[in-house]
Amino acid sequence: MKKRKERIDRGIKVRSEDVFALTSYRELLYLTAPRLLPVFGLLILVPLSPPYWQEIFISTAVYALLAISWDILVSVGLISLGQSLFYGVGSYVAGALNHYCGLPPVLTIPIATVTGAAICTIALLPVLRLRGIYFSMVTLVLPLMILRLVEATRILGGTEGLTGLSPFPNQITAMYLANCCLLVALFGFRRLMDSDYGLIIRGISDNDRSVMSAGINIHWYKTQILFLGGTVGCFAGAFGTHHDMFAGMPGFALDYSIMPIAAAVVGGTGTFAGSLLGAFILVPLSEILRALGALRIVFYGLFLVVFVVGLPEGLFHYIRRKYHQFERWVEVE
Repeated sequence: MKKRKERIDRGIKVRSEDVFALTSYRELLYLTAPRLLPVFGLLILVPLSPPYWQEIFISTAVYALLAISWDILVSVGLISLGQSLFYGVGSYVAGALNHYCGLPPVLTIPIATVTGAAICTIALLPVLRLRGIYFSMVTLVLPLMILRLVEATRILGGTEGLTGLSPFPNQITAMYLANCCLLVALFGFRRLMDSDYGLIIRGISDNDRSVMSAGINIHWYKTQILFLGGTVGCFAGAFGTHHDMFAGMPGFALDYSIMPIAAAVVGGTGTFAGSLLGAFILVPLSEILRALGALRIVFYGLFLVVFVVGLPEGLFHYIRRKYHQFERWVEVE
């Protein structure tokens, strides 16, 4: 007798999808526990870590913001290979405002977040109609073009960059700022994608021709998503500038493009929480493997290959499936 594996929703999941879940503390906990876990981890556990690891977790939050920014672009079918564009533009805008205008971080960060996102959106606006690899190639080339422009014209400090920028009052302030904004981006984008607006966004990614036939201007929606993703990426750049007290050409490094994509793929695309989870796995892992020297890249790459082959759907999708469903073998005639 042949058997096959089937997945069945847990009883508590079925009951919790109804309004009557509010009458049961157990079912209410079932709904809220996955949402409270990142809040508890980022706002309580991470600040209690040693100072050295606090610094690592701040860098992790920056990469997680870039990964979430990449994920929101993918949700509308825009695959970016140049998240360093957002990071670098946000970094330079914040650094220039602080260095030349003397503005404090409390002003430079929000101004750089919005202004940088607007600059990136305008720069990518002419190529929004491109599909697939063609849009990706443009996002990959733009940061390299800006690097050569800064190097050739020596604007904004040239190859030396802008140094001596205003820092945050202390490490705890920087950590809570990064983690709070990370939570806002996570829950804000998840809420957005669960709305009617998100339904249109997913429809554009699945079949943009059908959405266009309904009389919806998909390019306007892509522009909005590009701006939203740009705000998150530019905030990461503006934050990193004041945390490092430096704005320069390293802001356009490939690390800020490759690591967010790897984090989103490992964690699971399309969920935003997967991007956060992937970042908090890969960035600390990279630091742990630093003691191996040159072999660090070998073990790191091997981990990525095994992980992607073993869980191609992403870690978050796997955990969520196990949380909501159980599997059993049934006989097949």
